[in-house]
Amino acid sequence: MSNEHDMSRMWTQEFWDARYAESDGIWSRNPNPRLVQHASDLATGEALDVGCGEGTDAIWLAARGWNVTGLDLSQVALDRAAARAADLSPAVSGRLTWLRADLLTGDPLPTDFDLVSVQFMHVPRELFDGLYRRLAATVRPGGSLLVVGHHPDDLASGARHHDVPDILFPPEQVTAVLDPAEWDVKLADALVRTMERDGEQVSVRDTVVHAARRA
Repeated sequence: MSNEHDMSRMWTQEFWDARYAESDGIWSRNPNPRLVQHASDLATGEALDVGCGEGTDAIWLAARGWNVTGLDLSQVALDRAAARAADLSPAVSGRLTWLRADLLTGDPLPTDFDLVSVQFMHVPRELFDGLYRRLAATVRPGGSLLVVGHHPDDLASGARHHDVPDILFPPEQVTAVLDPAEWDVKLADALVRTMERDGEQVSVRDTVVHAARRA
C-alpha cells in the first residue's frame, strides 16, 4: 500500500471509526483551552462544534447555556459523545444534538449559528478554502467563527512532527477566505501554549482566528 494511499485514508469515516474504537477515549476530557479562552465571554445561543470527537467541547458549551450541535465524521465518536452526555443532567444533555456528516464530500450543513467552533480540524490544503467558506457561511449575522489549529512553525521548531505537513495552517490562511465586507477579524495570531509531552513541557504555537460576522 502506498504512503499516498495511507494518507488519503485519514479523511474517511472508516479511519476515524477504527481509531476511536481502539480505546475508551483518545482525547482529554478537558475542553480545548483556546475555546475556553475565547468563548467564555460570548453571549450564549446556537453553537456548532465542528469535528466534535467525543463531545468534550460541546458538553462544555452546553453546560454554559449554549444549544450545541456536535458534528463529526465518525459515528463511533458521536455514539461515545452521546453516551457521555446521557450521564449529565437533563439541563445540559437536553441542549446537545449530535450529527454525523462528511464535510469533505459535501454533506449538507445546518446554518444560522451564533458560534461555529473549529478546533484542530486539519484537512488537505486543496480542500481548505472551500470547506472554510462553507463553515463561515453557517454563521448568522452577529455570530462568531472561532478556528484553532496547529501552526506550521511547530514543524520548523521540532515541537511537532506530521506525515502531512501542509495540513498545518497559519492564521492568514483562514482570514483569506473571509470577505472583509462581511467579517470583522477580532484576532488572527499564532499564540504560544505550553503542553506536556512524554513528561516534558513543550512550547507549541496555535493558529487562532476569531472573527465576527457583521450584523
